[in-house]
Amino acid sequence: MNPIVKEWLCQAEYDLETAKSLYRSRRYIYTIFMCHLAIEKALKAFVVKKTEKAPPKTHNLISLLKLGNVVLTTEQVKYISRLSLAGIITRYPEDLKQAIDEYPRHVALDYLKRTEDVIKCLKQQTV
Repeated sequence: MNPIVKEWLCQAEYDLETAKSLYRSRRYIYTIFMCHLAIEKALKAFVVKKTEKAPPKTHNLISLLKLGNVVLTTEQVKYISRLSLAGIITRYPEDLKQAIDEYPRHVALDYLKRTEDVIKCLKQQTV
């Protein structure tokens, strides 16, 4: 495996574990933020594998999906679109209290499970 692809996947796994840790710590908006970061890095691994070039310095998950021409289910693509928006809100909340209210425990858990599913799928296609 390309060492750069391997490094991006390693970082994606690390960030996923961080998201789980934040969930256990009840830091739900940051759980979602780390889910975004984990998928971003897994997508960058996929882009490197497909293009054999360094991935762009972007946080835009949709752009990375298109660049890598990733094969995912419609549900997974919808989730990534939703996560992309949540990533902005959780990265730069205008109102922390409102962000916390919008992303309670059950929502964070759903994001976490869906993130695990997407990363598993991306890894299978990247390895």
